[in-house]
Amino acid sequence: MKLLVTGGAGFIGSNYVRHVLTAHPDYQVINFDKLTYAGNLGNLKDVESSPNYTFVRGDICDRNAFEGLEFDAVVNFAAESHVDRSILDASPFLRTNVMGTHNLLEIVRRRGCALLHVSTDEVYGSTAEGFFNEDSPLQPNSPYAASKASSDLLVRAYVETYKVRAMTTRCSNNYGPYQFPEKLVPLVIINALNGRPVPVYGDGMNVRDWIYVEDHCKAVDMVLHNGKAGEVYNIGSRNERPNIEVIKLLLRKVAQRTGRNEDDLLNLITFVKDRAGHDRRYAIDPVKMERQLGWGPDMSFDQGILKTIDWYISNRDWWQGITSGEYMKYYDTQYGERLKK
Repeated sequence: MKLLVTGGAGFIGSNYVRHVLTAHPDYQVINFDKLTYAGNLGNLKDVESSPNYTFVRGDICDRNAFEGLEFDAVVNFAAESHVDRSILDASPFLRTNVMGTHNLLEIVRRRGCALLHVSTDEVYGSTAEGFFNEDSPLQPNSPYAASKASSDLLVRAYVETYKVRAMTTRCSNNYGPYQFPEKLVPLVIINALNGRPVPVYGDGMNVRDWIYVEDHCKAVDMVLHNGKAGEVYNIGSRNERPNIEVIKLLLRKVAQRTGRNEDDLLNLITFVKDRAGHDRRYAIDPVKMERQLGWGPDMSFDQGILKTIDWYISNRDWWQGITSGEYMKYYDTQYGERLKK
């Protein structure tokens, strides 16, 4: 198979590229990425010399950028994905997540190839109890979630109208190696290593379901090969935890791994004003993946957290190059005024 992976230099995309090259050594993989602030070719240094791997820099909104590329299927990870940034300015999210997905749908419609569209559980909104399944209504509460819900509906429309061979996956919160430092898990680990305050929105009791990135990648690959066109698949690990619990666990484990004083790291926790439209609880039911495709996560949360912490400790050069520049300007803008003294 000739596989086009859009957004393949990002966190989940790069882990997926690596998974495909290992699991399917006869596949040809084209990594198509715009290399925005969160895209990093350093994520794939270990495979860049593989004869089955090609990188193409391009924007999914630019249809001409796909000319001359041959592929049988597209897995679309390309997206603006950080809720805080979408609150500051929704425009890039609408452009990439909506118009970019529309462009990909037009390309696969004309070529007759398949599309797997990677989405998020955030499109369902928040729920106090129970679980969202694939038929639950879409009720996004942030500009980011709204842009992803819009792209999901476009995929559905192209399946119904044009009979495009497309599937959608909606996953819970990912964590693991190569995650950009603006996201919760790497933010806590890196701030703990640097002795910086660890900001916590509101009371820290917002609940998320956490999945190790490699388990997500395996699920996406399973849907690509065994899923049914037109279907939506929820990918979750049944591992719901309040943010404050995750943060305290991370700080305790960093203390254990580095020999630092646990209380000193826990004292870095700094509660800040909650962000606008902050969903209280995400909860998706992965039973369809389990029963129809036989998928389930391999990595326990405790094991995954330790692997992730060890990776960030061992790969300081990777994240120090990020946190020393423009990212810290964003961090200071986002949290600086809200950090309580």
